[in-house]
Amino acid sequence: MSSADPASSACPFCSDGIADAAFHADAQFLALHNIAPILPGHSLVIPRRHVARLFDLPDAEFAAMMLFARGAARVLGRAFAADGFDWTIQDGAAAGQTVPHLHLHVIPRHGGDLPDPGDWYPALIASEDAQIDSRTRPRLSPAEHARITARLRGVAERS
Repeated sequence: MSSADPASSACPFCSDGIADAAFHADAQFLALHNIAPILPGHSLVIPRRHVARLFDLPDAEFAAMMLFARGAARVLGRAFAADGFDWTIQDGAAAGQTVPHLHLHVIPRHGGDLPDPGDWYPALIASEDAQIDSRTRPRLSPAEHARITARLRGVAERS
């Protein structure tokens, strides 16, 4: 996925192997299970091309991204028996974006998974780094991440 854009050369979402980590993909977008999920199933939807901010995405691509994300959420809903979803974009460093590549967090939710439905966000704010894109959250092992991704691919293929 590398490109001539200098910003993409250092972007983890523009690495050549990123598509191999996807559980759902089309020509424009990828869905990846988060390596450090807030809750089980927490995934990211990203454009294949390097786009830093939401306003950099043309309207037609924005609409296509949301339709793609809805398909990814259906896969997550089946795989994790979700009762609902949180859909979150941190757009810019001031909003907590730590990876300068547009990405939509899709977080499967279940009744009672947290004391109150919105508690995941206040819990992040109360944490020492207060970032949804935090690199300090506990990470899945490579084997566990691969197992979840394979499971999600299987669900996607049956959908």
